[in-house]
Amino acid sequence: MAIFSVYVVNKAGGLIYQWDSYSPRAEAEKTFSYPLDLLLKLHDERVLVAFGQRDGIRGHAVLAINGVDVNGKYTADGKEVLEYLGNSANYPVSIRFGRPRLTSNEKLMLASMFHSLFAIGSQLSPEQGSSGIEMLETDTFKLHCFQTLTGIKFVVLADPRQAGIDSLLRKIYEIYSDFALKNPFYSLEMPIRCELFDQNLKLALEVAEKAGTFGPGS
Repeated sequence: MAIFSVYVVNKAGGLIYQWDSYSPRAEAEKTFSYPLDLLLKLHDERVLVAFGQRDGIRGHAVLAINGVDVNGKYTADGKEVLEYLGNSANYPVSIRFGRPRLTSNEKLMLASMFHSLFAIGSQLSPEQGSSGIEMLETDTFKLHCFQTLTGIKFVVLADPRQAGIDSLLRKIYEIYSDFALKNPFYSLEMPIRCELFDQNLKLALEVAEKAGTFGPGS
């Protein structure tokens, strides 16, 4: 998918909504015999390689075992990762490694950091009334931000070639106004938990992705 993530940040810098389609890219996959010659440890609810790095496996997390995805310390079919890998009867075993997924706490921290950077960007501007950071670009993604007059920030991470992000940001604001603000059970600045918001956001993302991407050099 060309749109990786959508975040909504309140005026205090708190993350009140997140939607992710991004899955970490597998950077190495190896078949191991028992005993496993890597030391794995549980850190922040993720199984990481702590010692015995080899074949490009350094600081990676376990992403899958025998083709079954790993979420935190469990496989998708409910097996506890460290316990499973400690049992010789389960070998040989294929393990896929890659960069660890961000935890919920890390996302909260990053939202707060971006909120601060946004404020710093506004203050550094030589012109009065700066809109703050609207886009950050890397070689693998672009971060787009739209802030409303009330200080709510809508952030989209997308493929650098993805078209129509400005229109998408305003569409997300429209969806927020229609299905969060007009919801009598929603409290301002609080996490958005609304099925209609989720459904309409998903539709908007599908429309945006059908707009396609710009080719190289376009």
